Amino acid sequence: MPFYNRGSARIYYEEAGSGFPLLVIPGGGLNSSLHSLRNNCPFNPMEKFKNDFRCIVADLRNTNTGQSTGPLDIANPWDSFTYDQLGLMDHLGIRKFGVIGFCIGGPMILNLIRLAQGRVTAAAMMQPSGFRPEMPDLSYQNNMKGWGPEICKRRPDINMDMVHQFLTNMYTKRSDFTYTVTRDFVRSNQTPLLIAPDDVPAHPYKVAMEVASLAPKSEVTIYPWKDSQQHIDQVTEHARRFLKAHVPVTV
Repeated sequence: MPFYNRGSARIYYEEAGSGFPLLVIPGGGLNSSLHSLRNNCPFNPMEKFKNDFRCIVADLRNTNTGQSTGPLDIANPWDSFTYDQLGLMDHLGIRKFGVIGFCIGGPMILNLIRLAQGRVTAAAMMQPSGFRPEMPDLSYQNNMKGWGPEICKRRPDINMDMVHQFLTNMYTKRSDFTYTVTRDFVRSNQTPLLIAPDDVPAHPYKVAMEVASLAPKSEVTIYPWKDSQQHIDQVTEHARRFLKAHVPVTV
């Protein structure tokens, strides 16, 4: 079974297909895993895009539905996940790659672009999560009730006080916009972005569209798009075309 180690973190990953590398970030919040990709996302790029890309997906560390494990990085929650993802690309000998991400994958994509120093060629943000001012502690509360108690049951080295500190640094202290980057960063970003907006509590339409309006090289899919299989298929194809169009001629 494919694992790679980064320090004391052990990250499980899978690959499918061939071609230009495409990192796939499942939805599911802090339970972002292959399980959530297969069971809870509108479509599975590992299946849909394997004829066009070398698709790579990893379980987020410390999910309750996956196999990746590691310390709870209380001080740098978002960056610890991003460096796991970049470390996987390094482990596989990949320098340049595209990204598609669902839900939590939206903030993670922007953080990847910020930290990866030109390695991301293009990114598709599907139903991205973000901060909703009328529900300011939504992500914190959801994870304190769902993810936190379960991880504590499985990991005796983690307790709810640690979970509280972790979630506070991840969400409460970053209670604005996308959680990971500023509006000025998005304005300056030259990486092409495709945004497929949603509008449920954890996936605010306003934030998705603000990213699209600020980013100099952005496209937006149809909306709504998860209301029928026909619309899902249309957006799936839009994402495939978009990512293919930004594959570099030389890597």
